[in-house]
Amino acid sequence: MGAEDTFNSGRGAVAERPNSTHQSVRAHFHAPPAQFDGCFTTFYQLELDVPGGGEVEDYLQPEWANLRFFGGSCPTSQIGDYSLSGARFVVTGPSSEACHFRIGTSRMWGIGLLPLGWARLINADAFDYRNALCDGAADAQFAQFDCLSDTLCDPDADPKAQLAAIIKVMKRLMRPTRDEAKIVRVHNALVNGDHLAVASLAEACGMSIRTLERVCRRYFGFTPKRLMRRQRFTRSLASYMLHSGALWTQSMDEEYHDQAQFTREFSEFMTMTPSKYASLDHPILASFIEARARIWGSAAQALDAPRQSSDSAD
Repeated sequence: MGAEDTFNSGRGAVAERPNSTHQSVRAHFHAPPAQFDGCFTTFYQLELDVPGGGEVEDYLQPEWANLRFFGGSCPTSQIGDYSLSGARFVVTGPSSEACHFRIGTSRMWGIGLLPLGWARLINADAFDYRNALCDGAADAQFAQFDCLSDTLCDPDADPKAQLAAIIKVMKRLMRPTRDEAKIVRVHNALVNGDHLAVASLAEACGMSIRTLERVCRRYFGFTPKRLMRRQRFTRSLASYMLHSGALWTQSMDEEYHDQAQFTREFSEFMTMTPSKYASLDHPILASFIEARARIWGSAAQALDAPRQSSDSAD
């Protein structure tokens, strides 16, 4: 099961950006099988063509952990103090900072790990991988997925066979977790965006603040307060990216007290001011977000619901 979209995100016609290129991007989104319900955002392919052997650069917004496999050009990426170049299997941990990257013509497979997926696949605290960027083949926790690299990093491989390989490996590595119900309740409450205080979130999830903090650190990567702030910011950024020509004041989440608060949080999460971000080309992200929202129903990974009932027993 899948969906796809094609778009040309070049900005070469913009006079004030004479160095912009006419790159093309083709995106395919594949719904994970029902047996993985709540574990992944999507399995997705990105086909990027940049003419003349050039590169494009962009910024990824804060998101959940991702496994990305590149066939062709490999990215040069940076999140905070982490930087990585030349790896064909790139892992990013749950993030609350932008990831700046440069890349040329490439074929990429991406696997977005929701908190429940982290719980079932990764034997480490997500907090220890917050805002992390690493070569998956060289990391103790993620090397188990490197068996996919030869298949997923082959730009000439059959996409159906590549998707089947992902499903086979994930099925083999999946294991149960006793915290499943707690994880799903917290995730649903975060996506719903109904809570402004940690105590309110804990009450809605039916757990103590201490338990909430443990669950968030172990599987979500951040404190409950920071997760709520990240959701609010992501809603605002996605709204802005989906409405071309919109003002920041029109895209700000209603939970922000004023524009000054939004500007401070934007600078913290994206490491630049809103005006600086708006002045930049977004050759991949702008079109990808629009396509993802139209086809997948959600503009950004952090806005994806767990797609699973939270009514099971603790």
